Amino acid sequence: MENNKLSDEAYLFEGLTEMHFTSKDLQVIRSLIETQNLYAAAIREIRTKLENLNDEFKYTKDRNPIHEIKSRVKSPRSIMKKLHKRGLEMSVESARKNLTDIAGVRVICPYIHDIYLIANLLSSQSDIELIRKSDYIENPKPNGYRSLHLIVTIPVFLSERTEMVSVEVQIRTIAMDFWASLEHELAYKFLNNKPEDVSEELKECADVIANTDTRMQQLFNRIHHDALEE
Repeated sequence: MENNKLSDEAYLFEGLTEMHFTSKDLQVIRSLIETQNLYAAAIREIRTKLENLNDEFKYTKDRNPIHEIKSRVKSPRSIMKKLHKRGLEMSVESARKNLTDIAGVRVICPYIHDIYLIANLLSSQSDIELIRKSDYIENPKPNGYRSLHLIVTIPVFLSERTEMVSVEVQIRTIAMDFWASLEHELAYKFLNNKPEDVSEELKECADVIANTDTRMQQLFNRIHHDALEE
């Protein structure tokens, strides 16, 4: 009977052939599917806050500090794979305790200044708690990756309780997102074993893009300053 259940729900575990699933694992998967709703609700809360901020700037400053908002909730398959890779207990409790990126929101901004503006405005809201900030703009990763990462918790109000749910918020410029998207695609093709010359070329591209971001910020500052003085 257990083998039949594993076969019936095998689609949940596609790509995880190195793992052996028991009936207990299946129950964890079902629980994770239910938990997805909680994380989806947390994303909606964060997105609403960000959209409200963007709308306010549109009408009060005649500009939008947010170009685009993307979001996703990790699939049960991805969560199980990450727990397995880290040697952690396969349970919803373990996932919620140890994984801070089950819910993810990516905020894409026009300028570098907008990144820190949005981060400060979001994290200063009374119902949001900032757990961790990782600034990969001031301190880029060795491969050239740049972005500002926040881990925050936000309350999700349910019918009988309130849950504090963690969300990873990545904030980056359009240029940073362009580089990161293409680098991720190339890394996938090389299965994380990129030739050294390719890694060096990608790092040089990241530096060129970072320089362009800085110049665009300087142009914005100059134009904005001149407009204020007219």
